Amino acid sequence: MTTNDLIIVGAGPAGYRAAEYAARQGLKVTVFEEGEVGGTCLNVGCIPTKTYVHAATFDEARSRMAQVVPQLRQGVEAILAHPNITLVRGRRAITNAYRDGTDANSDFVRDHMVTPCVSVPNIIIATGSETKWLPIEGARTDPRVVDSTGLLQLERLPRRLVIIGAGVIGMEFASVFSRFGSEVTVIEYLKECLPALDSDIAKRLRKQMERHITFHMQCAVKKIADGEVVFETRKGETQSVEADVVLMATGRKPRTEGLALETFGITLAPNGAIPVDDNFQTEVKGIYAIGDCNGRQMLAHAAEMQAVRAVNHILGKTDGIRFDIMPAAIFTEPEAACVGPTEEQLKAAGTPYVCKKSFWRANGKALAMGETEGMLKLFASADDGTLLGCHAYGAHAADIVQEVSVLMCKHTTLGELADMVHIHPTLSEILKSAAEV
Repeated sequence: MTTNDLIIVGAGPAGYRAAEYAARQGLKVTVFEEGEVGGTCLNVGCIPTKTYVHAATFDEARSRMAQVVPQLRQGVEAILAHPNITLVRGRRAITNAYRDGTDANSDFVRDHMVTPCVSVPNIIIATGSETKWLPIEGARTDPRVVDSTGLLQLERLPRRLVIIGAGVIGMEFASVFSRFGSEVTVIEYLKECLPALDSDIAKRLRKQMERHITFHMQCAVKKIADGEVVFETRKGETQSVEADVVLMATGRKPRTEGLALETFGITLAPNGAIPVDDNFQTEVKGIYAIGDCNGRQMLAHAAEMQAVRAVNHILGKTDGIRFDIMPAAIFTEPEAACVGPTEEQLKAAGTPYVCKKSFWRANGKALAMGETEGMLKLFASADDGTLLGCHAYGAHAADIVQEVSVLMCKHTTLGELADMVHIHPTLSEILKSAAEV
């Protein structure tokens, strides 16, 4: 038997970050991973998608992805080569460990244990997420239907691409494949795309994308057969569209099946997520769940910070991480980003606020770049001017929103932002302009 301080199940952004941080703090760590290290984000998510976003053609994107992904994967392998970390390849990783006090001779342990068995006081579950498939007739039987992983594996550019869902995944791929030359149609059940974005920003972004992409909003897909996608409009009319490839982009769900968590006394939430507290500890002391598997904030950067918080709790350390301030970006053309509540959410909560707006077309750098399409909404408290959030679309919107995120963490006010010097000419002046309005 070997003794560890911590076992981590999964080597995605949450898992490898937890392992790296814990190892640097002197903990002995064993990481179990059944697939490639780096998780969904590196192998079939954020990173491959961004190689597509920044490529001019489909062939260039595939070539670039084949170079970038292995290179970054090697980087993660190097992180996990730390002398305090042991990487174990294998499935059903949570059942490959038992905690102090578990009967090593029980049927469960004998059936699932591998050699060497491991005794450990703390376990972190970081198994990520998987595609959430809607129960649409034909979705799992028509070979033309793929998820984002399948789309990235295509060797030929589809002439007609139909995307079900106008969330982050759907909108990013719609933008990319339209630029590559595919005829793209997006079918969305909700009234507007990208529900996490302020509705003004989301609508303006969609209208911009409608120049090249067909949108069917407030429509429900009923069936898919031989590449024909049949859907019902909000007026109850039945329509259809032909596709060479259909992308199921209806979100992701926690990957928690097959972990035998009930053996440890953990009950999953109805959506399959692992319930956790603010330290990402489950209902069982010493067992944590970080990243997408807890269903809280399904973002790679959120997963990494959850890893730090969980390890800090194990070590008895406190930190100042603000999980209520979580910026996010959508890499469409133009890109969009947000941090904090939307205007609709502020109204619903009865929060007194002021809204400041500014536009890319009034910015010298944007004009020089030929990137004049964009709008920013900055929200602040009507009582003391403290920044509450920012939603924007336009070139480098993510960089601007990241600045707001930092300022929010420091309780900055509109007046203080207006007094801060910003380089000229830069797109960051769009933010300063909003504060000065």
